[in-house]
Amino acid sequence: MAKQFMFKGKTIEELKEMKLDDFFQLLPTRMKRSYKRGWSKDQETFLKQVRREGKDVVRTHCRDMIIIPEMVGRKIAVYNGKEFNYLDIQPEMLGHYLGEYALTRKVVKHSAAGIGATRSTKFISVK
Repeated sequence: MAKQFMFKGKTIEELKEMKLDDFFQLLPTRMKRSYKRGWSKDQETFLKQVRREGKDVVRTHCRDMIIIPEMVGRKIAVYNGKEFNYLDIQPEMLGHYLGEYALTRKVVKHSAAGIGATRSTKFISVK
């Protein structure tokens, strides 16, 4: 028998049937406070798109949206400032922000110094 995912003692089916108020009571204070203040206009339009069944992938710039049970199993493309990163929302992502999974910075890999950058290559011709 496969181990079933549990979030704070609740199964994914129970979480999907819960009201959002009850779900946010299971989350840390930072998430509760942002929910209590209300969704922004961008977050509301994003939720409408997620709730619409026809769409395959929902694209968004809304990185500050908290992942809720309705999103589990959906494909969401999150903008990172340059391109859209495609995410398959897993149950383990519940309660995190979308922006945590679309990194905005890449790892910098430096190579060797160029010609003229060091004393030994100062007088080498470029051509």
